[in-house]
Amino acid sequence: MPTWTALTTVHGKAQAEQLGDAMEALTPEPTGVGVFEVEDGSGLWEVGGYFTESPDQTALLLLTTALNAKPFTVSELPETDWVAHVRRELAPVEAGRFFVYGSHDADKIPAGKHPLLIEAAMAFGTGHHGTTLGCLNALDRLVTDGGEARQVVDIGCGTAVLAMAAAAIWPHPVLASDIDAQAVEVAEANLRANDMQSRVQVVEAAGFDHAALAGPFDLIFANILKGPLIALAADLTARLTPGGHAILSGILNDQAEAVIEDYQQHGNSLVHHDRIGDWSTLTLLKLA
Repeated sequence: MPTWTALTTVHGKAQAEQLGDAMEALTPEPTGVGVFEVEDGSGLWEVGGYFTESPDQTALLLLTTALNAKPFTVSELPETDWVAHVRRELAPVEAGRFFVYGSHDADKIPAGKHPLLIEAAMAFGTGHHGTTLGCLNALDRLVTDGGEARQVVDIGCGTAVLAMAAAAIWPHPVLASDIDAQAVEVAEANLRANDMQSRVQVVEAAGFDHAALAGPFDLIFANILKGPLIALAADLTARLTPGGHAILSGILNDQAEAVIEDYQQHGNSLVHHDRIGDWSTLTLLKLA
């Protein structure tokens, strides 16, 4: 079945949400509408919809004119088996001692690696993105340097791949959390697939807003974004044990210095700053 997309950008959250609501009322109606902030500091929001029939471009033009948005870009997408496509594109990832793979690559697990199964249909957090890969590399280096964490939490866990990596290394229970209920479901499915449901507990929470996340922790992962990382700096540091580590990512390279400075002001020292493509991963140590 052919699919059409209609995408535009508009300044401000309120106008973006209003435009998204208006798109829901179109005929033919979209099968889904998304409203997302463009994470580049521009203040722009992207609004888009998917259609199984060619959308009414006159109606789209009227919406953009009324809400001062850019004209919609309408495209017809070729019919694609997206899961098969992802399987072809997402080759297994090796990050130090970790091997992240889909079930279609189960025969490729090398000896001596910790295998972490993440299905192609759950692609966010597979290890291919520079942020997740950076965090896995940072954990691998921490272990190589003799580090051990008895209390670990993964904030904004997504697929829970980082929590599972820690659980694969150390025989201690690991906590994970995500603000999104669907992400929690995905994480729990991945735990079952890796037979780790008794090793990792996942909770739905914003930041540390859950009784299970009171800490203290020897290691905290937070692979989110610059803004939330800075907002969490005080709470995250308070929950780290002295001498404990934080591995932070979701940070563009030109944002890293601001995050480093903020965490240093809260009593942390930068241990490593890793860059993969446009993305930075920071390893921090809480001073006594």
